Amino acid sequence: MKEKWNAYDPKPFYDELIAAKHQPRQSSYKLVDYLRNFSPDGFKRCVDESEAVIREMGISFTVYSDAGNIDRAWPFDVIPRVIPGNEWDRTEMGLKQRIRALNMFIQDVYNGGKAIKDGVIPADVVMQSKGYREACVGITPPHGVWANICGSDLVRHSDGVMYVLEDNLRVPSGVAYMLENRNITKRVLPEIFNKLPIRPVRDYPSHLYEMLASLRPELERPTIALMTPGIYNSAYFEHAFLAQQAGLVLLEGADLMVGKDDYVYMKTIQGLERVDVIYRRIDDEFIDPEVFREDSILGVPGIMRSWKAGKVAIANAPGCGVADDKVIYAYVPDLIRYYLNEEPSLPNVPTWVCRRPEEREYVLEHLAELVVKPANESGGYGMLVGPHSTAAQVEEFRKLIQENPNNYIAQPTLNLSVTPTCTEDGAIEPRHLDLRPFILSGSDIYVTPGGLTRVALVKGSLVVNSSQGGGSKDTWIVDDEKTPETDGQEDEV
Repeated sequence: MKEKWNAYDPKPFYDELIAAKHQPRQSSYKLVDYLRNFSPDGFKRCVDESEAVIREMGISFTVYSDAGNIDRAWPFDVIPRVIPGNEWDRTEMGLKQRIRALNMFIQDVYNGGKAIKDGVIPADVVMQSKGYREACVGITPPHGVWANICGSDLVRHSDGVMYVLEDNLRVPSGVAYMLENRNITKRVLPEIFNKLPIRPVRDYPSHLYEMLASLRPELERPTIALMTPGIYNSAYFEHAFLAQQAGLVLLEGADLMVGKDDYVYMKTIQGLERVDVIYRRIDDEFIDPEVFREDSILGVPGIMRSWKAGKVAIANAPGCGVADDKVIYAYVPDLIRYYLNEEPSLPNVPTWVCRRPEEREYVLEHLAELVVKPANESGGYGMLVGPHSTAAQVEEFRKLIQENPNNYIAQPTLNLSVTPTCTEDGAIEPRHLDLRPFILSGSDIYVTPGGLTRVALVKGSLVVNSSQGGGSKDTWIVDDEKTPETDGQEDEV
């Protein structure tokens, strides 16, 4: 493997492991040295074993296609991504700052709208957001927290700075794959965990349970359920995994009902049993057919009534998606200054808001150079990546922006950082990546050490979503002087 590592050259991009050709970064030196000393056959055995472990564990995701729903094995790259511990400490502080401000903003939106009245953010930007729910006006959820589970996407630019690309506040997914990536890596590269002080992630399920339980502090042992759309949902593997790991009851909407006393009950063979907290993995519009979509068969009639009465806690709270909007994203730095009287620790990606005439003019003049995003799409859909688009696609977006400028923002095409990645032919080449850490907010705030690193497996691609050809890696937060994580072989799924 030494020849492959000697030939590796990340230029012209910032590389997470390699500072320059033949020069690993200080935090990744031991990892690179360890991997260099594998024989080609020995390393291939590690790759083959990782694929076998994924099949053995049944780690999969679902791709929706015209031919139906296709379950695929989780695409995993065996070479970890490394972030120095001191850098991560600063990033964690910035994520905590950001989620505090976002939750204060959502609380304000539904309870007085002071930031709107003070001119921090335009009223129509908030009220026209697809995530705004009139039914949530006047509600204050436990701890004043609306987004209990957040997955903020971070990217590193060629300047070495970590930027927030977007905040996922509605039903963020991927944390189970973060946990499984660590389990797979410990299976195939066990020795390295004795050589490096890697921060553990295995306690996320217990943090999740404690956060959910804190939403009903008056109850000593609340009954907590994870509400899933069912086995055909693309994230069902994660729903089942988290329920099992965190000790939650896995239920579908049809398994629940709201009684005459407005409490939520689950149907069991012994009769009805009360449910106190619901971790919902269903979008707002499907959660209660009495309030939102009348044709929804995924939700529970009356659950909003129960939530408003304080007889069930729901995470994430209905209506939190108002802050999960790519136009509102542009105002988050101002919201941090307004609510916290602090400067943002983590910068936004520079953003042009097309509703502003002068910024829209710039965007229309530079469409072929920019990334254009609609307000409420996710997963990489509905967007234009100018440098990778045809002239016809650019012109199509020109018309869309001119017809509905309020729905679009634009950002520069970033030179996303890269990291060494295995290719199908056994080479090691740089591939672009991002990072989704997960933030739990209840009575306090917890941030995962690292998160889900998603990597574009196609050479030159910036698309990291697994549904569009991306994969993932284990993410290591490596400290300078701490005891290594040595219990890897004792962890079980």
